[in-house]
Amino acid sequence: MSKPKSKLQEYIEAIILAILIAFFIRTFVIQAYKIPSGSMKPTLLIGDHLLVTKFNYGVKLPLIRTTLIPLGTPKRGDIVVFVYPEDRSKDFIKRLIGLPGDTIEIRDKKIILNGLPWNDTHGVYVDSLIIPASVQPRDNFGPATVPENSLFVMGDNRDESYDSRFWGFVPMKDVLGKALVIYWSWNSEDHDIRWKRFGTILN
Repeated sequence: MSKPKSKLQEYIEAIILAILIAFFIRTFVIQAYKIPSGSMKPTLLIGDHLLVTKFNYGVKLPLIRTTLIPLGTPKRGDIVVFVYPEDRSKDFIKRLIGLPGDTIEIRDKKIILNGLPWNDTHGVYVDSLIIPASVQPRDNFGPATVPENSLFVMGDNRDESYDSRFWGFVPMKDVLGKALVIYWSWNSEDHDIRWKRFGTILN
């Protein structure tokens, strides 16, 4: 007959199980994410807290991010979270504009996708100044073709976003998930809860 477990042993086992479940959910199912900058305004505001689904584009092994089970592929217009190419300790969030094989060009702030004007329903422009490509690529970029297994992303706040126009393409393996819903929003400047943003589905 086995010896009954002590209360301490039961507590330890329960804590370990809870940690393992939380790790599994965070790694493979869903993760919370906080918006730290205004690059996605007005879609996402500083202080928005999101839930990001981790399985939309497939189940990946942690760290090496090799896809174990392919479940879907990114779609143009998705809001994606990914490892920032210039500092891999950080995660970025942007909107997906270009898929593998797409040719992207920006002329005087207007996006040209595969030779045709793109209906940019999410882009917001706050600066009337047009910067030439010889100075920087914010308003005039490309044309450039998105490589295989890569994505071209931009912030919705087009004039105030540091994105693929500046640092290049996002490898598919570095995509962490798709933004799903805003579950909490806090305006730190006014010390106010943005109640109306709760439950906002992101698309």
